[in-house]
Amino acid sequence: MQQEGRALKRELIRFIIPSVAAQWVYALYTMVDGMFVAKGVSETALTAVNLSFPVITAMFALSLTFAVGTSTMVAIAMGKKDMDQASEIFTQNMTVQLILAVVISVAGLAGLDGLAGLLGAREGALFTYVKEYLSWILPFSAAFLLSYSFEILLKIDGYPKKATMIVVVGVIANCILDWLLVIVLRKGVAGAALATSLSQVCVIVLYLRHFLGKRGVLRFKGSTFKASQVFRALGNGFPSGLTELSAGVVTFVFNHVILLYLDQDALVSYTIVSYVNALVVMSATGIAQGSQPLISYHHGMGDGEGCRKLLRYELAAAGILCIGAFFLLLPSAGWIVSLYVSPSLPALRESSVKVFRIFLTSFWLVGFNIAVSGYLTAVERAGLALIISAGRGFVLMIGALVLIACYLGGEMIWWTPLTAEGLCFVITCALYAYHVRTEERRR
Repeated sequence: MQQEGRALKRELIRFIIPSVAAQWVYALYTMVDGMFVAKGVSETALTAVNLSFPVITAMFALSLTFAVGTSTMVAIAMGKKDMDQASEIFTQNMTVQLILAVVISVAGLAGLDGLAGLLGAREGALFTYVKEYLSWILPFSAAFLLSYSFEILLKIDGYPKKATMIVVVGVIANCILDWLLVIVLRKGVAGAALATSLSQVCVIVLYLRHFLGKRGVLRFKGSTFKASQVFRALGNGFPSGLTELSAGVVTFVFNHVILLYLDQDALVSYTIVSYVNALVVMSATGIAQGSQPLISYHHGMGDGEGCRKLLRYELAAAGILCIGAFFLLLPSAGWIVSLYVSPSLPALRESSVKVFRIFLTSFWLVGFNIAVSGYLTAVERAGLALIISAGRGFVLMIGALVLIACYLGGEMIWWTPLTAEGLCFVITCALYAYHVRTEERRR
């Protein structure tokens, strides 16, 4: 039994490390854009990148919904040794996303002025910067959608290290292109957006080389379109997609509340905080995603004890990462803020550090909530997982933000994440207990 436990730990670590590394890379795309824009253009341009962030997050969330939902189905099919069905599901996932990407590109570019206004940029330089940034992001929607799916499904195909290497190549390409287009060629926010988009195209090419080759199990395979598979994938993946989308939605709502109750300088502080918060949340999501294929595989085999062991290991990994991030980042707040805010703005630096340290307190609970939601998704309890994801990402977070702003004032809104994650923690414990009781009755 101990031998089996050690084997599961090793296998989980093998999947978790590349998954977390990939999440770091995805978070770094926007962080790197922000740093180069802040240094090469202005703090106003940095705010524009932050205002545009929900659009990129929405595309990644849609991709993640299909990727996690599809990978759950693919892993279960592999657990049943049905490789043809696994390839059919994989191919249909990519086809549907490609169609959606075309729709997003056309609709987004056609309504660009309205989209910029909706994001909070209604006039002046901020409006111009947001439009400029999005005009070089939206035409590449297919690359943003497919890259996330390819990354997760490449791990399902048995190549987690290769998936990590590809996303690392992507972020390196993004850094080089940002330096070239923003700093050297002085292309401003348009250059930063183009750098991010072209780096996504690079990784798509590398993924296609694998899936069009002969090494893996998953293949592009022609088959009859099955709407039931699409809806099943959406149902299974929606909680994870909602977790990803929550970062963009919360950023969107926070931006509007800040503009209503505080000022534009506070948007700069929140931009810095949101980058680091996204990095930690995406790291916890990476642990959940890395665990998901193994849990789904053992679930498909009917190995309930193996699933429960993997959950314990997943919770331990998420706790160590998120709480460790709190202790690491707390003394580093001043240095991180200095990467984005000029020394000529000491008051903004001081207020940003204060905001940063308050936000860090939510890290004590976020890992647990995301890990349990991911586990419930992996064992196809999507309804329970959805309640957790919707709670921490939408209902509790936005509800707490509005109530705190209305009754305690704008300066207190920075305590919103801790409040929302604390309430979600209670709900998560109750839902997992309900799941355990349900499983026991079934046995």
